[in-house]
Amino acid sequence: MDFLGSEIVWKCAFLAVVAVAAALAARLLSRMLRRMLDASRVPSASIFVNLAKGVVWAFALLAVLQPVFGVQPTAFVTALGVSSVVISFGLQDTVSNVVGGLNLMVSKAVVPDDVVSVNGVSGVVTDVNWRATVVRTRGGTTVVIPNSVLNKNAVTKLVPWDASDCAVKLVVCADADLAEVERTIHSKAHKALRDVLVPGHTVEVYFTELTSMGIRCTVHLHVKGGVGLDAQRDKLVRALAGSSWLASATLALEEE
Repeated sequence: MDFLGSEIVWKCAFLAVVAVAAALAARLLSRMLRRMLDASRVPSASIFVNLAKGVVWAFALLAVLQPVFGVQPTAFVTALGVSSVVISFGLQDTVSNVVGGLNLMVSKAVVPDDVVSVNGVSGVVTDVNWRATVVRTRGGTTVVIPNSVLNKNAVTKLVPWDASDCAVKLVVCADADLAEVERTIHSKAHKALRDVLVPGHTVEVYFTELTSMGIRCTVHLHVKGGVGLDAQRDKLVRALAGSSWLASATLALEEE
């Protein structure tokens, strides 16, 4: 009886020592990892810290299996491995997303504030977590993209001025002075949109096609990120409305 009691006490003491040691090791390792990851600016660094803690506690569990519970660690690991294979088949998409998230975080292929285009979705990355990447489109819609999709498809990173290209289509009458039209568009665009135009990028005017209605013209405005593109188009159209060289204005005068 005394032997049994002393054995139980010894097992409890051993279990307590291992638990305290694991807790201290997990705390120390998490602090070191968090400092390193914060310095490297890895997004969602907490997932790596939690994984490291999980590894420490897993080793602690293996250390007490035989002395305390009388279970062979090798048999436990084998059973766990078989169970993991079975579970992985059922959670294949989830595992793919988690692995993809870890890959994105470590490689920094996509980080918050990046402007990206993937699978027809374009916008600013607001968050990268262990399962999905969150993208905010120009219209303000939030799109949650599974990380496995990012890993399987080409991701295009856009520079800010490309992402903020605002195109306005016009029709100019066929006999208009195109040089004068271009100067007028430049002048009125800079006056109407001076607060949102990106410095260093000029307003681009292209005359692209001759039609029965007149000459098709496309104006490219490089505006700052985060502004509504439709609102900027509205400003330019209002500024140019009534110009004599617009095909619609010419047709209206002829009808009168």
